[in-house]
Amino acid sequence: MGNVTSNVAAKFAFFPPDPRTYDVLKDEGGKLLFSGVTADKNMDVHMLDTKGGNKIVATFWKHPFARFTLLYSHGNAADLGQMQELFIELRAHLRVNIMSYDYSGYGASSGKPSEFNTYHDIEAVFNCLKSEYGIKQEDLILYGQSVGSGPTLHLAARLQKLRGVVLHSAILSGIRVLYPVKMTFWFDIFKNIDKIRQVNCPVLVIHND
Repeated sequence: MGNVTSNVAAKFAFFPPDPRTYDVLKDEGGKLLFSGVTADKNMDVHMLDTKGGNKIVATFWKHPFARFTLLYSHGNAADLGQMQELFIELRAHLRVNIMSYDYSGYGASSGKPSEFNTYHDIEAVFNCLKSEYGIKQEDLILYGQSVGSGPTLHLAARLQKLRGVVLHSAILSGIRVLYPVKMTFWFDIFKNIDKIRQVNCPVLVIHND
């Protein structure tokens, strides 16, 4: 019964757009390009290897005067192609760098979407921020929307010096989306209600019933 319920919760969690809304290309020099985004937009494209064996797409939107970087984990029915205008607006108004990514099985990322693949995905993105851009925890804000709250809290529970966490329409857990249960079951997915207790930085919750 547990595995069946867990599989049902997982099916409700992931709705990758089909077809995807963008392509990743290479220019003559081998640099990765994002379809529809011109060079003047000041955005880098990465194809990252994850511990789950997948290759995921990540985009880094640079602000010339940014002090902080926002690591954005999007909702369950979007991919990076649909998020471009939002990232441009957030970067301009908040004066931050924005790193975002498509989960395994979303957009041009390989593999299949699953709870543990999203954890591997965000870990690969965080490692890229450290190695490619020298981003420190103290200058990093994690932003998780909807199902993106899962990987966000997975990472936040492991990093003790984050600047902050934003949870936008977050879920308590996969099963709690489906049933009004008051306890955590071993077969549940995205056990956010338990993981948030391990977060050691300011948390902003945005929710609208």
